[in-house]
Amino acid sequence: MVNQVEPKLMKPLFDVMQKERFVTLATIDYETGGPNVSAISWIVAKDESTIYFAIDNRSRILENLSNNNKVVINIIANESTYSIQGNAIVKEERLQDVPLKLALIEVSINEVRDVMFYGSKIVTEVQYDKTYDKRAAERLDKQVMDAMKKA
Repeated sequence: MVNQVEPKLMKPLFDVMQKERFVTLATIDYETGGPNVSAISWIVAKDESTIYFAIDNRSRILENLSNNNKVVINIIANESTYSIQGNAIVKEERLQDVPLKLALIEVSINEVRDVMFYGSKIVTEVQYDKTYDKRAAERLDKQVMDAMKKA
């Protein structure tokens, strides 16, 4: 699937976006006008054309989106790397049923590109570990993911 461009998520990519995972999010910085990249993990594909993610209400991402709603989500999955470009809006200023003050962001997908360089594949996907209380992290992650899926 190298260099393939699609208007929406393909089923294998949609399927891997049904659980929490590491992605990077690029926005346009409201102060500098340059790129701003953040790592996030509370993300889910609502359908093949829509992605939700949750972020802290104090995040710089919110200010960036209020000035320019264009985003790129970079995800490593299915032995490749994908760039998902779209327009973001704040769907909910405060995500319900979650103890933290998180905003729910909705991304309407414009295009999905396989951006893996020619003749290669990913052999190990990114893994991360929560460094605070494991049980609290699991409970919070479940609350956030469930709330996003209900939205």
